[in-house]
Amino acid sequence: MVAEVLHYLAVQPAGVYLDATVGTGGHAEAILARLTTGRLIGVDRDPMALELAQERLRPYAAKLTLVAGTFARLAEIRERLSLDPVDGLLADLGVSSLQLDAPERGFSFQQAGPVDMRMSPTDAVTAGDLVNHLPEVELAEILRRYGEERAARRIARAIVRARPIRDTGHLAQVVVGTQHKGRQKLHPATRTFLALRIAVNRELEELEQFLRRVPTAIKLGGRVVVLSYHSLEDRLVKQAFRAGAAAGTLRILTRKPARPVAAEIRANPRARSAKLRAAEKVAEN
Repeated sequence: MVAEVLHYLAVQPAGVYLDATVGTGGHAEAILARLTTGRLIGVDRDPMALELAQERLRPYAAKLTLVAGTFARLAEIRERLSLDPVDGLLADLGVSSLQLDAPERGFSFQQAGPVDMRMSPTDAVTAGDLVNHLPEVELAEILRRYGEERAARRIARAIVRARPIRDTGHLAQVVVGTQHKGRQKLHPATRTFLALRIAVNRELEELEQFLRRVPTAIKLGGRVVVLSYHSLEDRLVKQAFRAGAAAGTLRILTRKPARPVAAEIRANPRARSAKLRAAEKVAEN
């Protein structure tokens, strides 16, 4: 949704923008191409993504700063860079194609790999730690809370019985074995993998911290754009924007979330679940 991101950010040539989840630099590249004397700061917790972004964005190096870190530490990053409130703030949530397509990262059940799922390799806990060591009750709660998985207790019981879980292929096989036969829209392991990924990376807690810091991170008239990919993320974004609007500090620009057009979904099926919400700062806190 690059076109939509640029539209809602309303990029100004001399503006300062912060891409809080720069990934491999797709959105950043589009923003940088519209800057003249402006500047872009790109943040990501994945060192592999930052390396690829640095190479991709090399033509714009003079107006680019890349930072290793999580967007939950937005205040600390701004302090470290002596960064005043910015003209625009972007967060593209969830897992990237770079991570999904690397079996050794363990995010996908399409190819067997270690049950890892860490966005940052320096984090201590892997998804393998959870599936192989958590008590059944705690594992079921993760699947229910973060994956909205109705069969959470049955899946958790099957995982515990199948320990040790060897790899992502084994995990997916165990989950599939718990499902009733019949046609399903999603692969049976989709919600389990989503829940484990969210838990390992503390994604919802990090998003809440980020959203609390948004109003002070953008200047008056500045804009924030957030792309989410599942209902739990989108709900937090919607609630934060509504709270800002009720307080009189934000004006919501998307009454309903913007969705990718059919042509983009055909070209990139992973975009089908994307929801974009945007807001503008209209008053100081």
